[in-house]
Amino acid sequence: MSADAQPAARPVITGLGVLSAFGSGLGPLTAAAGHGKAGFSTVARFDVSRRTTRRAALVAGPVRLADALLGVIGDACRQAGLPERAGPDEAAGPAEGQPTPLLLALHSDLGTREAAATVAAGAAGAWGVPGVTRVYTGACVAAGTAVADAAAMVASGRHPRVLVAAGHLVEPGVFAAFDAGRALARDGELRPFSTGRTGTLLGDAAVAVLVEAEAAAGLRGAPVLARLAGWGRSGDAYHVCRPVPDGEGMARAAESALARAGVAPTEVGYVNANGTGSPLADRAEASALRRVFGAHTDRLPVSSSKSVHGHALEASALLELAVTVGALQSGLLPVNAGLLGRDEEIGLDLVLDGPREARPHYALSLNSAFGGANTALLVAAR
Repeated sequence: MSADAQPAARPVITGLGVLSAFGSGLGPLTAAAGHGKAGFSTVARFDVSRRTTRRAALVAGPVRLADALLGVIGDACRQAGLPERAGPDEAAGPAEGQPTPLLLALHSDLGTREAAATVAAGAAGAWGVPGVTRVYTGACVAAGTAVADAAAMVASGRHPRVLVAAGHLVEPGVFAAFDAGRALARDGELRPFSTGRTGTLLGDAAVAVLVEAEAAAGLRGAPVLARLAGWGRSGDAYHVCRPVPDGEGMARAAESALARAGVAPTEVGYVNANGTGSPLADRAEASALRRVFGAHTDRLPVSSSKSVHGHALEASALLELAVTVGALQSGLLPVNAGLLGRDEEIGLDLVLDGPREARPHYALSLNSAFGGANTALLVAAR
């Protein structure tokens, strides 16, 4: 669906389930982000004694990825008021007679096929969802791509609702790879846009959202948590792991989201930035924001909620979308935690002192991945 196409329906979010280092539900995550309370601790799930970095943001206790995903899918569907199936013989599908697609973003490791199969079976048994329609493994923009696809499927009138779920649990192999590649913060703190930033920290997440046509939600009397006003994607293919220094690729994704929504840059009141704590990536993202917002950048609140909940890789975009929805609901902007000092090359209005109260109508959530992929999701407060 092009940015110039007239949508047949307006996509809204009617259900949201989340599991993070702060526990189950959006409330604890929103509160932690709004007060800048980071959830990092020393990893005890596996041996990190030989690693340079030893911290991550992990959920409490043992958890299986598929179980976590089925839990948040159930939370999202129940919040949206979808009927739970009484048994395996009950007819599947919503009242409209159309099956609800399930788009699943997972970390692309050896357990992906097994986890997807378990989620497909569980979602079909409980909610009548006919399996997993697509699996996204496109690194750190996987969930953002899935949400954009879901929004396009609803906006085009092809489906009245689409379920999107994403999950990542920190595991020893990925942790070791990031540590060996010097991508993790050597001082154990994720400091987006700060002087002295040395990298990112990983985090657990399982998130699900139900994206629904506004009219269909109204007919069911379903709650509207937020509206997906616009979405954009780009690929700059500049380098396998380095961003375009001037931020051109990310800027194109953001501009596409604004154009699709018909929203001027000056109407955006908050940006949840990709902000991984990488010296190069953070600088490039600041350049991208300046390209998109111009002089408005000086008074546009920006933060990276990764500084609180960590980098959840394939699930990051959905976790950060949840944080952004929570911020619009609560009126508390997420704090950019971990700042040591202002980097003069960044030049953003960072949210540093929490809680900062604000009621923006539009908020933008940005994500980037290796290989030059970028996604932008523009969220409107109901």
